[in-house]
Amino acid sequence: MIRRVEKPWGHEIVYAHTERYAGKVLFIRAGERLSLQYHRYKDETIYVISGKLELVIEDRGSLSTRRLGPGEGCHIAAGVRHRMIAATDCHVAEASTPELDDVVRLEDAYGRAEASAGNIGRAEAPAGNIGRAEAPAGEATGAGAAVPNKGVVR
Repeated sequence: MIRRVEKPWGHEIVYAHTERYAGKVLFIRAGERLSLQYHRYKDETIYVISGKLELVIEDRGSLSTRRLGPGEGCHIAAGVRHRMIAATDCHVAEASTPELDDVVRLEDAYGRAEASAGNIGRAEAPAGNIGRAEAPAGEATGAGAAVPNKGVVR
C-alpha cells in the first residue's frame, strides 16, 4: 500500500515495503534538514531526483559534506552517521532494506533526538557492516567511506 508520511521537514511517499526491501521518495523543503542519524541494520541508497542537497556523511570516522544534484546519489551503509540538508526544494528517492523504523537520532532540529530509542553512544550494526560502503568495481574505499554514485542509471 502506498502511503504519505508527513514530516517536519516535508514528507515521504512510501511506495514499496516488503519483507526484503523498501522504496520511498522524500520531499525536503528548502532550508530544512533531517536528523543527524545512523541505522543499526538499515542499509540504503539515495538518488536525487530534483533539487540540490547537502549530504553530511561519515567518512573514516569524520563528518564531511557532499553536494548532490539531480542524477547523483550515495550508498549509506548501516552504522554510518548521515544527515540530508535541502539547499533547494528536493525530491530524493531512497531504496533500502525494510527496517524503516531503525533510526538512531543523534541531533534533531525538531526535538526528536530524545525520542529516538537507544541514541546514546553508537550501536552495533551487523558484523562487518559498520562504516563500509560498496565501491564500484575497481574502486577502493576505506573504513567509514560512503560511495557517491554519479548519474548511473541502468
